Amino acid sequence: MEKENKKFMTGAEVAVQAAIDAGAQSMFGYPITPGTEVFSGWIKKEKKYLQTEDEIAAGFAVCGAVMAGEKSFTATAGPGHVLMQDGMSMAEGMRLPFILVAAQRGGPSSGTVIYSQQEVQLACFGGNGEGMRIVYSPSNLEEIYEFTRLAFNNAWKYNFPAIVLSDGYSLKTKGVIDFGKFKNLKNILSHSLIKEGEKKHWRNIYTFEEELFTELENQKKDFKKMSKEIATSESFKIKDAKLLIIAHGIVGAAAKEAVEELRSAGKKVGLWRPKTLRPFASNNLNKILEGIDKVLVVESSMGQLARLIKDEINSKLKVKFEYLQKPAMGIESEEIVNFLNK
Repeated sequence: MEKENKKFMTGAEVAVQAAIDAGAQSMFGYPITPGTEVFSGWIKKEKKYLQTEDEIAAGFAVCGAVMAGEKSFTATAGPGHVLMQDGMSMAEGMRLPFILVAAQRGGPSSGTVIYSQQEVQLACFGGNGEGMRIVYSPSNLEEIYEFTRLAFNNAWKYNFPAIVLSDGYSLKTKGVIDFGKFKNLKNILSHSLIKEGEKKHWRNIYTFEEELFTELENQKKDFKKMSKEIATSESFKIKDAKLLIIAHGIVGAAAKEAVEELRSAGKKVGLWRPKTLRPFASNNLNKILEGIDKVLVVESSMGQLARLIKDEINSKLKVKFEYLQKPAMGIESEEIVNFLNK
């Protein structure tokens, strides 16, 4: 940890510092905007790294490192995130503590390089698996730090891969972060994933369908148990709210400002923001929705967050949904206020 608590840093610099403070020992990566600064920032710290030939190789290199008991991670964005799902899927199947800092960029494909929330479904359910991974969605610099630390801790505690799903704007934003707030956050130490002297056939391929089915059922039980412990969200001014805004990440930060403005105008509006997109804090949301008349889902995509919500809410709830969707576009608080006032 830095000697001085407060630092003026970019989001990428914060992510690098979080990885260092989490005890990360190595990084494998391939440059791609807007995630390059995480990789280059790690290199500037004179830490162990390898620039691989592509994101596929970087992903599998992380798998190899963590199998050897080393805290390792990677960072990527957009098309690189797509390629990274190959290694991520293997980590999911083999229960490896794979850590990825993902910087969302506008798509499809190369698209744009700054603002987007179009990698939600990719992060949560990418690859050929069932999406048994942890996905954090930070809304500010402090959460980039906190969630990166938590990603390392929970990945190594529960042996599921973890993603910190940020975006190009957040990683390039520069601001003051107070590291003193996290002085009590302790690390889960890296450790061998097999017992000393144990011979282990670390399977990723199954001969019979029944074998894989049994393995997935066991993983499902572990994931469900873990979900109760780490699924988290923020509820803001919901006590008497009749209209609920749901947003995540940097859009969630804008939505919070919108709620403040709408409240000052006497409107009973609240905000629910998922901090973990996977696992999703569905029990908390369903309880809140019991007293809500209308929900506005705000996101920088064409409904990727909305699909998550629809899968998780109680179908018996009689709540009207509206949507403010601007794929690959920044959404400011004024737009949310104007949308609701209309």
